Amino acid sequence: MSSNIDWNDVIKKEAKGSNDFDLGEVQEVSNGLILTQRGIGNKEIFSIPQYKVESYDGKALRFAVSEDEALNKFMKRFDADSTK
Repeated sequence: MSSNIDWNDVIKKEAKGSNDFDLGEVQEVSNGLILTQRGIGNKEIFSIPQYKVESYDGKALRFAVSEDEALNKFMKRFDADSTK
């Protein structure tokens, strides 16, 4: 992980995994975790450890996380209408 990243600057920036896998937009950085969110109706939230960060270029925060790892280890899903 790059220790010279300004963590306040990554909020609202794109988050990408390996092979440009879309992890949505960074929402929060706290307690060693980075929360990202993608989707409008059915929101998918990813909670990824900070040590998985590879780089930040000012536009996108890149993680050393495969699509499979992101979906199976770090994703939480919220449906727009949870009453059904």
